[in-house]
Amino acid sequence: MKRIGRSLSQLNSFILAIIFAGLGGVTLSCSKPPVQPKAPPSRPSDVKVEVRDGGPVVLTTSAAEFQILPSGFLQATLLKDGKRLTLDEPGVGSTGGSDSIVHEGKELDFVPDFSKAKVVESIGKLGRGKRVEIPGRPLAPAGVEIERRLVVEVYDDFPGIALVSTAYKNVGSTDFKIDQVLMQQHRFNANEQDAKGRPHPYDMWSFQGSSYDWGKDDVQRLTRTSSQPNVMGEAVKGGYGGGIPVVAFWTASVGEAIGHVETLPWTLSMPVKAEADGRVAASITIPVNAALKPGESYASPRSFVAVYSGDFYEPLRMWSSVLQKEGWEIPKPSSEAYNVSWCGWGYEFNVTPAQMLGTVPKLKELGIKWATLDDRWFDTYGDWNPRKETFPGDSIKQMVDDFHKQGILAQLWWLPLGAEDGQGKWESHKYIVSKVAQEHPDWFILDKNGKHARMTRDLATLCPAVPEVQSYYKQLTEKFIRDWGFDGSKLDNIYSVPACYNPAHHHKSPQDSVKAMGEVYKVIFQTTRAIKPESVTQACPCGTPPSLAWLPFIDQAVTADPVGAVQVRRRIKMYKALLGPEAAVYGDHVELSSMTPVGKGNWSEHGSDFASTLGTGGVLGTKFVWPDPGPKFKPVALTSEKEAHWKKWIGLYNEKMLSKGEFRDLYVYGYDVPEAYAIEKDGKMYYAFFPEKENGTFAGEVELRGLKPGSYHVVDYVDGKDLGTVQAEAGKSPRLKTEFKEHLLLEVSAQ
Repeated sequence: MKRIGRSLSQLNSFILAIIFAGLGGVTLSCSKPPVQPKAPPSRPSDVKVEVRDGGPVVLTTSAAEFQILPSGFLQATLLKDGKRLTLDEPGVGSTGGSDSIVHEGKELDFVPDFSKAKVVESIGKLGRGKRVEIPGRPLAPAGVEIERRLVVEVYDDFPGIALVSTAYKNVGSTDFKIDQVLMQQHRFNANEQDAKGRPHPYDMWSFQGSSYDWGKDDVQRLTRTSSQPNVMGEAVKGGYGGGIPVVAFWTASVGEAIGHVETLPWTLSMPVKAEADGRVAASITIPVNAALKPGESYASPRSFVAVYSGDFYEPLRMWSSVLQKEGWEIPKPSSEAYNVSWCGWGYEFNVTPAQMLGTVPKLKELGIKWATLDDRWFDTYGDWNPRKETFPGDSIKQMVDDFHKQGILAQLWWLPLGAEDGQGKWESHKYIVSKVAQEHPDWFILDKNGKHARMTRDLATLCPAVPEVQSYYKQLTEKFIRDWGFDGSKLDNIYSVPACYNPAHHHKSPQDSVKAMGEVYKVIFQTTRAIKPESVTQACPCGTPPSLAWLPFIDQAVTADPVGAVQVRRRIKMYKALLGPEAAVYGDHVELSSMTPVGKGNWSEHGSDFASTLGTGGVLGTKFVWPDPGPKFKPVALTSEKEAHWKKWIGLYNEKMLSKGEFRDLYVYGYDVPEAYAIEKDGKMYYAFFPEKENGTFAGEVELRGLKPGSYHVVDYVDGKDLGTVQAEAGKSPRLKTEFKEHLLLEVSAQ
């Protein structure tokens, strides 16, 4: 194998076709070298660095070893229980490293000059660490005048992660074209074999954080044909985009992840592909498509490679922890973010105040605190005034007042940044020209052809980098929360925005719109909190992972239109890793936990699996309709049989409030059978177990991890069954023999 980057050339070409169309330019760091480390700390870092003649450079922490091989390949190894564990498998005889560029259509490998490597103590936002700088020249004919400086940082407080940045400098006398920058090129081998001893290097699980297709599994077991481009940053086809810039891989013993740790989104791709030899290639590709003038440099974002034991929870937790040190502030959810929610979407687009308020007796009887007014209460995207045919006069404000009189909080559905401009339509209506489009045509994102760039729902897009646009959303938020009285927002279909080429905005780069998207969500969140401190702002990236752009500006995450109960559980675990073990994560409507295809692109949603949300520490929700409004809504009608089931589970939720407990990462997804979760709350441990097959059964032993030595009482708290006692010993978790169908939820308390 010559090179991972070349083995992905066809895939990268596809990715560039998507990205280059919207990128247009790039900001170059002409005279700004990477930030130099601060003065050495009073006590040196515990990271050990060895620079060997001709390579490698070896950085060793308390948990891992990172080697920069003579080829430039960065190999990560987990040090655990006296073992060295890794997924990295550098190609035999390869001259390619992990970071390179594409110049005039050809990839340039760089040879590290270890004789000039510099090792310095580093201290900063991430604490004490070591920093290694290694210059390099390309493996190319004379006259290719480009130099690379590779910087690797490892910190004591983050022993499982290495941060990498590169700077490419034009040292010639003519312009030098960079097509792409390639980072964190890795070749993974699971070292797994089938029953006949045949190698299955691809046999591992993965998390891929891109947002590009509704309902796509972000957690999946790789196969021989696995291939996914993972374009991230700006909006992609269909209006999706954004994403979490992390791809992670794991087996039962070791995992590895790559990504970037910038606090703003970059438009890039992180392709993952099972190669012909079964190995899995992964990398980060940045479309640059720019020329460096003599003396100019291009500086990449800081990428990372992480090595760990466990599943996707571990690298996402590490990634979030690094970003929080770098300035990413995760707000503590309001106390109301943990209360059960009912949503009027069961009535779909034409819901009325009478239908919304008609459910009040059941909301109170079931112990539901929130009511959400969902899609199409408004006249026009962008203007956000009530529809006269369904919410005439001041009926929307009166409805909110009536909910409040009954002790129920009200949440409003809306979609920031989209506006109707007379083109296109959505399921509910054909678009007209909104008032905001008529009065402020200069606010819109324009594409390269000078036309309105489209976002989700084929809407024209207001540019979030324009200060007046940010002010407009502050005014809208004040109208909804202060004037109408709503207690929070359900921000829906939230992905990303297109690159902006509007000359009136005077952007430094078309990517300014993408990187400013979070500013609008920050305005909405902070304005809402200022008016109502116990409000709830929720953002739903329907059917996909969220975006780092707006993730710090919500009270409540949501599993975002999961396709079945499996995605509910996975996404709750994902958000607990990203936002903290006590994060408020809405499990979405329980009806989504079981779905049946109906026609092309439609689903009948009829689930009742509350256990997948309750047992994993999520917040319950439902969209039932009541009283029975007719056959159209039969799948979500609250029948007397369903009512008893709803009452039981919502009662259990309100009694236990496990969503406020601490999520404990004790089980490895894909390898621990049955699938398992643990929550610690009020001195007790709560476990949730699920069979491998949905609606299946399990018979055998379950392991109760995370218990200190002692004797414990075990109760099936759903069915009220006393399961006796177990004994936990030092270094050994107790096992419980059991048999169950669909789920087993346990409460374990010390005796």
